[in-house]
Amino acid sequence: MPLRLALAQFDFPVGAVSANADRVIALLCEARDVHRADLVVFPELTLSGYPPEDLLERPGFLAECAAQLERVAEACTGIAAVVGWPEAVGGVVFNSTSVLRDGRVETTYRKRKLPNYAVFDERRHFAPGHEDVVFEVAGVPLGLIVCEDLWHSEPLASTRLAGAQLVVVPNASPFERDKLADRDALLTKRVSESGVAIAYLNLVGGQDELVFDGASVLADADGRLHPAARAFEDHWLVTDFDVASGRFTRVQWAEETDESRESLAYRATVRGLRDYCGKNGFKTVWLGLSGGIDSALTLAMAVDALGAQNVTAVRLPSRYTSGLSNDLADEQARALGVRLETVAIELPFNGFLEALAPLFEGLPPDVAEENLQSRCRGALMMALANKKGGLLLTTGNKSEYAVGYATIYGDMCGGYAPLKDLYKMDVFALSRWRNAQQAPGAPAAIPEEVITRPPSAELRENQTDQDSLPPYALLDAILEAHIEGREGRDALLARGFPEAAVDQVLRLVRISEWKRRQAAPGPKLSRRAFGRERRYPITNGWKN
Repeated sequence: MPLRLALAQFDFPVGAVSANADRVIALLCEARDVHRADLVVFPELTLSGYPPEDLLERPGFLAECAAQLERVAEACTGIAAVVGWPEAVGGVVFNSTSVLRDGRVETTYRKRKLPNYAVFDERRHFAPGHEDVVFEVAGVPLGLIVCEDLWHSEPLASTRLAGAQLVVVPNASPFERDKLADRDALLTKRVSESGVAIAYLNLVGGQDELVFDGASVLADADGRLHPAARAFEDHWLVTDFDVASGRFTRVQWAEETDESRESLAYRATVRGLRDYCGKNGFKTVWLGLSGGIDSALTLAMAVDALGAQNVTAVRLPSRYTSGLSNDLADEQARALGVRLETVAIELPFNGFLEALAPLFEGLPPDVAEENLQSRCRGALMMALANKKGGLLLTTGNKSEYAVGYATIYGDMCGGYAPLKDLYKMDVFALSRWRNAQQAPGAPAAIPEEVITRPPSAELRENQTDQDSLPPYALLDAILEAHIEGREGRDALLARGFPEAAVDQVLRLVRISEWKRRQAAPGPKLSRRAFGRERRYPITNGWKN
């Protein structure tokens, strides 16, 4: 008889230890009674959620995780379960995964390779383990390693030498663009090296800036990769493993059908937004709808994440707002079924100008007046969110945040920034992708003229973004090479980028760090997202 595995590609929120334990108990019973599984596997650090960060410095938190593991173990009968948790032993904490069976903890594996790069900070909290774990279920010897262990050859190799014929790998691996291809290549390499089959289970769900994509995958012992599970969705993944052939047969497997960059980035953002709202108690969101592409894409994402009935858009016209902008905002709100309000900013803007007139006397209008308009909008939107409840979304993109083309305490006001890790050219691409998903005959989710018109902040007469910045295609190419590629001035010039544009962009990136430190969180999609992944000093004399 083959070994039946149930992989629990589900979300386990950070800090919700008791609730996570309740869910694990319910799921392991479902795996046993409904799916007839011999083994159920849960993600890395299931009970604490990932990443628990400095919660791991709280003795009470660690004690609760241990107590809940015992409660789960007592409920685990008639099936074996693999459950992740933070294990405290004599003042040292391990990133541990335990095998539960017959009402007890049978054995525990301690993660050996602790990532300490990009968004990961595991060496701050955890000590590394050193021992292999091999256990038997239905006559099959199974090994256990965790996430980062797979990215190094030694843990899998030693587990195979210890007798494992199938290795289970629980993960909490956050999404980033192009990572799925890297992961698939890694799995193929590891199977080729070891000759052992791999069941790779990944966490799903949003946690602050991180979004875990799931996209769990199976690798037969002969190196064949099965299709990844549907990304960004909670699913039971059930498979039978034949030890003689070293191959899996998928029994219940929601298969991924669109791994395009646009699809994955869009769905990652929607999942991140939905979970950020849900886990922080927000049922509704607000956003300023300008008739421009950034707010238009944000609105479409908000509707997909929360439903049109939970989204309110607000037009905030000024003396410089075109009739076309107002019309396009109205067209999109109607197409998506969103309530649209209008609050003109002329009165508060004039009030500020009158209050400041004695101090501004004799000085020509400049960016100060432009920013005042944006700050009027920010104050009004925050007031609406405060009075009516709900989360205010800010609509800035990565290109703008990179070069500071955003007003602190103005259009940067808000509690979550869905587009924070999307360059402007990505915003155009995702807008076109989203429109292509509309049902035949349905109106465009984002009006075509919103996508094709020149971007403008509309804070002075006839303004366009390109009055202040290089064309977005050039700007984004420089930014991506500098931020993701970490290339300095000399390398950028060697690529052939115009010297004036390079010098302008590098200067703007450098002097805008202080703004980015105060920006709302947003979902990480790239390998160098602003925030916890890219940490530069504000006070910085290095100009390359």
